[in-house]
Amino acid sequence: MTRTTERNGHRGVRALLEGVAPNRPRPGAVMRAVERLEHTEAYDDLVMSVRRVVRAVPTGPVRDVLHGRWLGHPVHPMSAQVPIGAWTSAAVLDVLGGGRRAARTLVGVGLLSAGPTALAGWADWGELKKPQLRVGLVHSVLNATAVALYTGSLAARLRGRESAGKALGFAGLTAVAAGGALGGHLAYRQGAGVNHADQVESRVGSDWHTVGRVAEIPVDEPVRCRLEDADTDVVVVRDADDRWYALAEQCCHLGGPLSEGDLVDGCLRCPWHGSTFRLTDGWNATGPATGTQPAFETRVKSGLLEVRLRPPE
Repeated sequence: MTRTTERNGHRGVRALLEGVAPNRPRPGAVMRAVERLEHTEAYDDLVMSVRRVVRAVPTGPVRDVLHGRWLGHPVHPMSAQVPIGAWTSAAVLDVLGGGRRAARTLVGVGLLSAGPTALAGWADWGELKKPQLRVGLVHSVLNATAVALYTGSLAARLRGRESAGKALGFAGLTAVAAGGALGGHLAYRQGAGVNHADQVESRVGSDWHTVGRVAEIPVDEPVRCRLEDADTDVVVVRDADDRWYALAEQCCHLGGPLSEGDLVDGCLRCPWHGSTFRLTDGWNATGPATGTQPAFETRVKSGLLEVRLRPPE
């Protein structure tokens, strides 16, 4: 094959590939649309108004349950599997035919489980940052649309209008799938609900690290200190009895600066969302944080404070 023939062949393959499905969106077009949604300020007034309503609910044990503090991670993604699974199974029965009673039951199960799932989602949403709030609100609107469509679907099925019930069900599944895609974007691209202190262990390892001179650290005041050899920040607290405590500086909930927080009953409260972590071991005494904060053992040698990551108990 001559070089000219080879070059012409490459051009032909490229032209063929470029000509396939010319009307289809370029790869990444949907992602770019979602990213534009993150930065759209046009409906921020609505977002913040809804957020004020959501956050007006008193904090306490109920919100901790909804956040998933008892579970160790957010409840919402796990509970969302119930309505999605039920509605997907109903759609399979609708496609295959038969199983009308089972399909109705599955649609009903999905509707019953959607309520608690939405409550957990709203509790988490109220603590997010603006770009996350924007995407999350559209996510909730799509899911509410799905609930409305499935309510209509169940009503139609109970009246014997199976075709209408199936059509509404498929429309509802489309809406909940779009909502689920935005939920995935919230978690995996925007970091909502993930552990924001997860890199600490891999960075500091199990060695002792020098923090600084003890004479320079005040009493009863959270102080941000740098572990230069581990590229990690910690917050150090020295109490009136000369006892030392150290936690990872970045709050595991949404990365808030704990050194700017308040000391409350042996705990350090995050200034962003109010999560409190026990100084002795990082235990999350209150949410919305669902996991413990990385805590450090401390020692003083030759006037220098040293810390080492506390192993899990």
